[in-house]
Amino acid sequence: MGKGGANLCPGLLWSILWFIALLLAWWFAFIMGWFYVFFIPFTVCISPCKDICEALLKLVQLPLTCAENMIAMKAMC
Repeated sequence: MGKGGANLCPGLLWSILWFIALLLAWWFAFIMGWFYVFFIPFTVCISPCKDICEALLKLVQLPLTCAENMIAMKAMC
């Protein structure tokens, strides 16, 4: 058998799907970023806000996760 690009094809499909997810995650993270900036000053005096801000920060970093997985051609599931 020859050295074809058969192993590359599923990776390209996953990269395209991750790119679509990246576009959606970018807008979602932009909106969540506003909430993060709003809640961050309250973490000094209200301790439950700290947990909320940590969760919001993970959502803001969602485009980073999508981009890393897109470059690595990882499967979504």
